[in-house]
Amino acid sequence: MSKVIDQLPLLPHECGVYRFLDKDGKVIYVGKAKDLKKRVSQYFSAGKNLSVKTQRMVSRIHGLDYVVVETETDALLLENNLIKKWQPRYNILLKDDKTFPWICIKQEPFPRVFQTRKVVKDGSLYFGPYTSAYYCKQLLQLIHTLYPLRTCSLVLTPKAIASGKYRKCLQAHIGRCLAPCEGEETEEAYSGYIASVISILKGDVSSVRSLLETQMEEASGTLDFEQAQKYKEQWEALTRYQAKSVIVNPKLSNLDVFSLVTDAEASMAFGNFMRVAGGAVIQSLNSKYKLQIEEDPAALLSLFMADMNEKLNGLSDVLLVPFLPEAIPGNYKIQVPKRGDKQTLVALSLRNARNYKMEQLRLMEIRDRSAAREKRTEKILARLRDDLRMKELPVHIECFDNSHLQGSHPVSACVVFKDALPSKKEYRHFIIKNVSRPDDYAAMKEVITRRYSRLLKENKPLPQLVVVDGGKGQLSAAYGVLEQLNLTGQITVVGLAEKMEEMYLATDKTPLFLDKNSSSLRLLMQLRNEAHRFSQTFHRKKREKSMVKSVLLDIPGVGPRTMEKLLTHFGSVPNIKKAEVPELERVVSPRLAKTIIAFFNADANANAKNAPDIVP
Repeated sequence: MSKVIDQLPLLPHECGVYRFLDKDGKVIYVGKAKDLKKRVSQYFSAGKNLSVKTQRMVSRIHGLDYVVVETETDALLLENNLIKKWQPRYNILLKDDKTFPWICIKQEPFPRVFQTRKVVKDGSLYFGPYTSAYYCKQLLQLIHTLYPLRTCSLVLTPKAIASGKYRKCLQAHIGRCLAPCEGEETEEAYSGYIASVISILKGDVSSVRSLLETQMEEASGTLDFEQAQKYKEQWEALTRYQAKSVIVNPKLSNLDVFSLVTDAEASMAFGNFMRVAGGAVIQSLNSKYKLQIEEDPAALLSLFMADMNEKLNGLSDVLLVPFLPEAIPGNYKIQVPKRGDKQTLVALSLRNARNYKMEQLRLMEIRDRSAAREKRTEKILARLRDDLRMKELPVHIECFDNSHLQGSHPVSACVVFKDALPSKKEYRHFIIKNVSRPDDYAAMKEVITRRYSRLLKENKPLPQLVVVDGGKGQLSAAYGVLEQLNLTGQITVVGLAEKMEEMYLATDKTPLFLDKNSSSLRLLMQLRNEAHRFSQTFHRKKREKSMVKSVLLDIPGVGPRTMEKLLTHFGSVPNIKKAEVPELERVVSPRLAKTIIAFFNADANANAKNAPDIVP
């Protein structure tokens, strides 16, 4: 840095661009200045109040280069080019529109007009970028409706057409193309279509409408009413398009509008650009900048204008801005309107810039929250890994719980957590098939076998951790199955008992007690409770379905559809038992109504007969 300080007195009082270099000779900052000596000296003045970011940059400066230029405009353009070339660490980072669509008129015989997201400097004309892909497609659809342009990628040189190797495609047969591939369309007529398309894309709809009016009158005068009708339809389509686009005084034309808003807290700047032709906004683009060091709004606006000038190969003659920029990237007329339609346009652009700012700041906030959540999740899983002495992070955890009522309707459930959050689409229910008596250990063994045999067979990812609801017995059953499947080296299995919240590891004889407030235990308890809820809900539904089935479907003549009708009408089985024959005949036939009454009477008599005698 001492070499740079020694160099300061030698700097000229002239307009130019300066570059700061680090110890490796890499460019870390590019700036412009009206007076090189004054501007560069400000970074090294002892009394200068610099932000933390700027102080950090100054501490890394080991070299200084500069270029003297004639005007501020030259300095602005040179600065913009050097920033793009060197991408210095401490300069403003422009987030451009690389993914936005453009409309291309290809430089070729019988040019195609199509949408693209890649600009190739091959002499073709590009219009855009368009922030709305939908708007871009609608505009292309309008163009292809108005003019019979080709969509094929054939090379239509005069020699290729004369050779006769091309044949008409479907577009030509349905009238959307006039088959230049077979020489049925002249290049002169096709060039007229392209000239009209260029006028539309530049926003000059009025001249195209006037041309169509003239052609329509000429066709009518020669009694070619079919062609006149086609011109009329094209004229109406353009009129509808212009009516939707005009937002200000139609006399305003060939204007570019720039606006810029900043957010000091986020160190961001947000710009909006609009192009106006014939009173219509034909182009709009938002850009954002990441500010690495201090830049005043006038300098930022200059950079924004220079970037758009380069991107669009020039700007309109008149530029409307909310405040004067530091420099102008070319021979353009700058206006800061205070009233009227031009001020309305600037206000519209500012509103777009503010809306874009709010949207981007919200997105940044959402991303920050997501990053914080991911960090917190990783911390919880790392704690769980250490508590259970696992080798890898338990990103994928599965928990099992059995449910039955004194051995009846035994079921089991598996819940899946990924990144410490429930993955409900991967939850699974199991009906216990091979256990006829109350045996939690056998049920757990069956479920674990079915689950991981299938995952292995289907080559699906395995969990890092398996939790079973229960103590040493359930854990042993699960661990035994994993041993048979040779998965104990890949999966850690633990048992979580509900009474004391003690944890059992397959490799330890004594239980492990975690801190009641630890994130590890809270996560495992959440897993266990979710598995318990999921299995209990399934068991309850299965039991209720079985209870309904055992009563109504045992009645001769009652099937599932009749049972549904009865339950819908009466609401419950007890209400059906209480119903008289006339009430039942409203739902079922008289014969079946009597059968239902007889069935429930016989059931009641059987229960009364089996009841014990009561001795006084």
